[in-house]
Amino acid sequence: MTSLLVRPSPPDEQGTVLEVTPESAGWEHVGFRVQKLARGQCLEVSTGGREHCLVLLSGRATVSCGEHCWEDIGERMDIFERIPPYAIYLPDGVSYRVEATTELELAVCSAPGHGRHQPRLIAPDQVKCSTRGSGTNTRHIQDILPETEPADSLLVVEVYTPAGNWSSYPPHKHDVDNLPDESILEETYYHRLDPCQGFAFQRVYTDDRSLDETMAVEDGCCVMVPRGYHPVGAPHGYELYYLNVMAGPKRQWKFQNDPAHEWIVKPRAD
Repeated sequence: MTSLLVRPSPPDEQGTVLEVTPESAGWEHVGFRVQKLARGQCLEVSTGGREHCLVLLSGRATVSCGEHCWEDIGERMDIFERIPPYAIYLPDGVSYRVEATTELELAVCSAPGHGRHQPRLIAPDQVKCSTRGSGTNTRHIQDILPETEPADSLLVVEVYTPAGNWSSYPPHKHDVDNLPDESILEETYYHRLDPCQGFAFQRVYTDDRSLDETMAVEDGCCVMVPRGYHPVGAPHGYELYYLNVMAGPKRQWKFQNDPAHEWIVKPRAD
């Protein structure tokens, strides 16, 4: 099994089924956790030195942080309803409480924080939805925490890839500090499939192939992308969802396509 692939496990007493930390990933910025809570189950957690974005993947919850309380939020009861989620932004250095008011699947995205922002609700009508690509390269985007919205480090986005399509394609990378052309961002992909018995493929590779891993990802798996290109393919019959978390030394998403495949998106010469 490749070290870039993280598989889910049965929930622990906090409901955690999957976790990536900077220590476990061998990098500096991105943290990612998925927790599945029963109705009425509560979490009381501190953000420590890291800002957080809590994404209600499915289900409803009451979330409180100091004087802030968002009661019984959540509309999407299944990820593949495709409606934008509710999310909560939390700065570093605060404590928060989550009470599941239905069964809840919660994504906890984190990165280094600097105390510059206040806790806030990110409602579905604040999530920008768009479509990228065409033909079998079409995918649907829901930007939860893009760089146009305030945060210190985090970038968080959902992507739906129709069955038979490719995503994060042509292969692109963001692992060189060369702004304005390219930025350094670590990234996680949290994959879900519909129907859930399906699988998809993700490759992570560098130009010199010193890193070159191709993974069969199943429902609930997470892929870590420390560097390199990272395309994803969804087989016929299975719709693919993934939640991306990115963070790096500068909060800008600037990428470069693999030169061998960039012709796919360039206009054809007459």
